[in-house]
Amino acid sequence: MTSAVSSAASAASVGPSASWPGASAPVIELHGVRKVYRTGSLEVAALRGISLSIALGEYVAIMGPSGSGKSTLMHILGALDVPSSGHYRLAGDDVSQMSEEQLAEVRNRRIGFVFQSFNLLSSLSAWRNVELPLCYAGVARPERRERAVAALARVGLADRVEHRPGELSGGQQQRVAVARALVSDPALILADEPTGNLDSASTEDVLGLFAALHEAGSTIVLITHEPDVAQAAGRVVRVRDGQIADDSGPAPAGASPRPIAGKSGGHR
Repeated sequence: MTSAVSSAASAASVGPSASWPGASAPVIELHGVRKVYRTGSLEVAALRGISLSIALGEYVAIMGPSGSGKSTLMHILGALDVPSSGHYRLAGDDVSQMSEEQLAEVRNRRIGFVFQSFNLLSSLSAWRNVELPLCYAGVARPERRERAVAALARVGLADRVEHRPGELSGGQQQRVAVARALVSDPALILADEPTGNLDSASTEDVLGLFAALHEAGSTIVLITHEPDVAQAAGRVVRVRDGQIADDSGPAPAGASPRPIAGKSGGHR
């Protein structure tokens, strides 16, 4: 087990808090969600009545080919867009009825994002990248540093807090991004193609980290087009033509993720 996975596995005591509203309810509830894009007289239905429930502590992969509606679903789950009709509740709150200001608050405090391209600021050290969500939330600087350093330790980078992105490998940069997602103690970790820029070794390392965070109680939704990455999750939801085509359902208690098949390209 890598140091990152070991650190995350030992962090169960600092896992997601049960203090956020709706902790006893499903983290994600979608009911009849539709999304229609209109350009002049042209209408394109990207989502066609999606209903989905994800419980606290689940690890779910969402898959789908290009044009399936997978990206639109990710945008709605991440409060980056709202449904045309239907309802989306995140930790008990109806996101579909929120204003732009309220959505921004949800994105900053309730959702931890992990992206394919890391989205780290090259001029800032690791801990300063991790503290950014706390800056936007108005947290005092001493607390920001303390929480950022703790989040980096949680992902196995306690000895890299002052390193800038250019001094880190691809896998380490993605771990910094995961620490940034964790630092605000979100209800949901939403990872969009998080291994797309990584080679097989770094992919296995990052997915091992997600598995350990899941074991510690985090709720994780991973968007991917790669079957070997999706199989690391306990549940796989497949989207096609704007609808859920298949849902494997929650994994049996105690089930272990299958090993990741090799992949080429990317960088460590």
